Amino acid sequence: MTYCLAIKVEEGLLLLADGRITSGNQVTNASKVSLHGPTQNTAQNVAATAAGSALPGKQAFSVMTSGLRSLRDKTLSYLDRDLKSPDAPKLRNMLDAVAIYSRCLRQVAEEDRGAISESELSFNLHAIVAGQLSDDATPTAYLVYPEGNWIEIGQRTPYLSIGSTAYGKPILDRGLTYDTPMLTALKLAYLSFDSTRLSAADVGFPIDVLTLSSEDSGWRQAHYDYDDLRDQRVWWNEHLKQLANEMPDGPWAERLVPGHDPKRLKLVSDD
Repeated sequence: MTYCLAIKVEEGLLLLADGRITSGNQVTNASKVSLHGPTQNTAQNVAATAAGSALPGKQAFSVMTSGLRSLRDKTLSYLDRDLKSPDAPKLRNMLDAVAIYSRCLRQVAEEDRGAISESELSFNLHAIVAGQLSDDATPTAYLVYPEGNWIEIGQRTPYLSIGSTAYGKPILDRGLTYDTPMLTALKLAYLSFDSTRLSAADVGFPIDVLTLSSEDSGWRQAHYDYDDLRDQRVWWNEHLKQLANEMPDGPWAERLVPGHDPKRLKLVSDD
């Protein structure tokens, strides 16, 4: 499985993707996020952004995927082929990018869905296509379903996720809004991933994190392994336990905990 997350806040867009690949009893690591554009060399772009330099966002958009790796690789190969074709339409906005990605996805579905079904597998490629191209006022992201239809991120729902989405959702729903500072949103994104990796054995380090700033429209990327985020992980674990201990005793304490002092309870009347 996978955990990929896109968050849109006022300061820009951030993406997080885990790097664990599972196939039967085999576990490997591979990136699940890539940058694409008519003149882009994806490998060089990822290396440049990982080194700390910003790639102009209006020249490239990103794709994160969950599902069968073979479907991902074929769809993205078709995407890069079509983007570099002399007949390729000019990408003016992210709607154009989503349209060409969906066209490639449907072509793969037409070619491979039958064989996939015969193998008792499902055509399950979900994607988040994100970025800001020349005519886009702000960065944006789209969740593209296996059928090629999509939904867009928005201010009222400022995140999209694919893969094992249930475990990391509560902290985002509680803590994230459109006006959340980017730095805080990055922390929430990490905590969302951390909650997921603890509960889903097929999600784990390393992670790729990208940001697209509304200020300079530049892609930046960082790559983190387990030990890189030890301080944040230890701090969160310790403070979770501390907060649980400091939480006010609930109405269950007197009846359910032997020897509990009822004077510690603060009862609130329904009247």
